[in-house]
Amino acid sequence: MNDFSKRRTHLAHLSDEELKEYFFKLLEEITEPILSMAKKYTSPSLERSILLRMGFSSLEAQAIVTHALREDLLGHGAGHLVLKYAELNNLPLRDAGLKLASDEGWAELKTFWSRQVKANQEGV
Repeated sequence: MNDFSKRRTHLAHLSDEELKEYFFKLLEEITEPILSMAKKYTSPSLERSILLRMGFSSLEAQAIVTHALREDLLGHGAGHLVLKYAELNNLPLRDAGLKLASDEGWAELKTFWSRQVKANQEGV
């Protein structure tokens, strides 16, 4: 008996659908800690990197990250903040980011996120 045959004995009785369910269960177990860490941990350099990939210059990215840190919103992700501000104001992403870089819109984002946190706590 080869190694594969030994390792698959606990799976041999499963149907294709059961194997698929088992696969996705294992996949969730593997990816959950990674997703959890991604949601909880970030850094200014990582957030600047994301903004650079969104097309902002180094100076623009630095300004957005600096303001996000000051407002204690960096944990939501700098790119996400730009996206949300663009959605809230029906702006192109670039325009939204430039407004945030010039210190506009942060009060609106703080209000939005505080409402989101409150709604999540209330189970809405």
